[in-house]
Amino acid sequence: MNSTAEVFAKSKVPQVEASWLDVMGDEFEKPHMAKLREFLKSEYAGGKTVFPQKNEYFTALNTTPFDKVRVVILGQDPYHGVGQAHGLCFSVRSGVALPPSLVNIYKEMESDLGIPRAKDGCLQKWADQGVLLLNSVLTVRENQAASHQGRGWEQFTDRVIREVAERREGVAFVLWGSYAQKKAAFVDRKKHLVLESVHPSPLSAHRGFFGSRPFSKINTYLTARGEAPINWSLV
Repeated sequence: MNSTAEVFAKSKVPQVEASWLDVMGDEFEKPHMAKLREFLKSEYAGGKTVFPQKNEYFTALNTTPFDKVRVVILGQDPYHGVGQAHGLCFSVRSGVALPPSLVNIYKEMESDLGIPRAKDGCLQKWADQGVLLLNSVLTVRENQAASHQGRGWEQFTDRVIREVAERREGVAFVLWGSYAQKKAAFVDRKKHLVLESVHPSPLSAHRGFFGSRPFSKINTYLTARGEAPINWSLV
């Protein structure tokens, strides 16, 4: 079987989890996705190193099916260091040093819920419970932050957010920082829970991320709807 990236390069529709294709498979037919395919092919042809790996572009969607999404955490770009990005926002592969923003997320989770800070940075357990860990841009060039912005991924992930916001009810949207807040500004707050704060980056976390208690707020919201809470513990 071809990898996701190989299929993405050779046809208009890549290997993406079936429920997502049901609601937005036509997105791959649009001109901005054709331009994105050509851009990615040119990056590889030019010898550029692109993260995450080719078969991990759509990990967020493939791990959390559309009808299982209960929480959306919105990031911006994948990590651009070697071995970090694997298709889930804020998450790194097991064994990789924790990035500063993730350290702060763990600090807030400990303060909020009393959960000990994990040493491992892989957030797969969250994704498995219905937490869609979505970056706005799904690829990046090695050591060049924001290098794949404006190439078509933003339109694609706008569609992801819009489909969840319009077709689902009772989803918790977590918008850390002005970028995420602008991207998902249209989400109906009467239909969903929208939590906003500054970004967990060390540059801003002390201006309102710490003490925002997003994890307990999400679980209170879910349980009030008769749903199981998220088990945020990673240890």
